[in-house]
Amino acid sequence: MKKNPGMNGKAWIRRNKTGYLFLMPFLVLFTVFTIVPVAVSMGTSFTNYNMIQAPSFVWFDNYQYLILDDDVFLKALQNTMLFALVTGPIGYFASFFMAWIITLVKKGKGFFSLAFYAPSLTSGVAMSTIWLIIFSGDRYGYLNNLLLKAGLITEPILWTSDSNYVLKVVMLISVWMSMGTGFLVFLAGFQNIDPALYEAARVDGIKSRFQELRYITWPLMKPQLLFGAINSIVGSFAVFDVATAVAGMPSPNYSAHTIVAHLYDYAFTRYNMGYASSVAMILFLITFVMGRVCMRLFKSEE
Repeated sequence: MKKNPGMNGKAWIRRNKTGYLFLMPFLVLFTVFTIVPVAVSMGTSFTNYNMIQAPSFVWFDNYQYLILDDDVFLKALQNTMLFALVTGPIGYFASFFMAWIITLVKKGKGFFSLAFYAPSLTSGVAMSTIWLIIFSGDRYGYLNNLLLKAGLITEPILWTSDSNYVLKVVMLISVWMSMGTGFLVFLAGFQNIDPALYEAARVDGIKSRFQELRYITWPLMKPQLLFGAINSIVGSFAVFDVATAVAGMPSPNYSAHTIVAHLYDYAFTRYNMGYASSVAMILFLITFVMGRVCMRLFKSEE
């Protein structure tokens, strides 16, 4: 609803007070649990604070050390960016196309939907425990046993201990678990499109499912595509429990060390809350910028 140029602020609020009342619970919760923590973290990032002594301002020293001297953080940043660039797009498009394929299936939609969504119902630690049986480093691990019998390897591979393989294993497990909320949103978006639009498109010359996807489905699902992109970005950059469950903390040669793991280390192992807050602000800035890029890509013309 557009505001009438001749209507002042008080008249606008009186006219839409019911909408503001319904919006109030969300605004209160969002302020208390999102805006306030971010503001507190921002202020704490400029201090030296160990939770026992009073915080003392060090201004930009935390950020200077974090960017210029903390080699472990730079390694965590590199791992997280690589993880996000690989798992984010793969999980995003896999969720979209799996939801698209399920909408084309005439029978068993409920079964296939549950099958794709089920991995996200369990925690990362629980799912990683199941995958650790497959990637066990001895000859009894399912993957090693299969490769040994096929003659592709001569000795077991230490999938979760060798720094050359650890991050790849974490990526695979994370992609498998990524088809959760975004998958359901895409599925709901497909089902909300009026079938009459596809019938009209076929009359106008649309001849294939991919043309329907390009010219009808994709433009009409921009809100769901935006939500899925934001969800994928946050999930990719916030990876922690899967990495620590698979590779431990710290991981071999920090090969699977992530930004959130670095934050957790300084916050809850070393109790250096000021430095941990500076790590959190860097992560917040990265996800915020990526979110703005996605909003520009998927913005609606309306």
